Amino acid sequence: MNLWWLVIGTVVGCYLLKLAGYFVPAQVLHHPRIRRLVELVPVALLAALVVVEGAANGRHYDLDGARLAGFAAAAVAVWRRAPFLVVVILAAVTAAGLRAV
Repeated sequence: MNLWWLVIGTVVGCYLLKLAGYFVPAQVLHHPRIRRLVELVPVALLAALVVVEGAANGRHYDLDGARLAGFAAAAVAVWRRAPFLVVVILAAVTAAGLRAV
């Protein structure tokens, strides 16, 4: 039952955080520093999630060569501004190809 209390607490916390966003004055959001921060936070969180999923398995580091090669191929494709679907397919083909060998 403790897990359910954690889930319920997280749901309530997320809802209250979203609700608090409606009470922030518009003048605060138009400040250049705040606007830049608001634009960069989702990108940083997504990048951190991708790196953690690419280099960890549960609570342990899992520096699998095929997974890291797929991650590197995807990073190069993103750097070269490839479309998202191409990035995903390239990473999957690279990792699968190296695991098949």
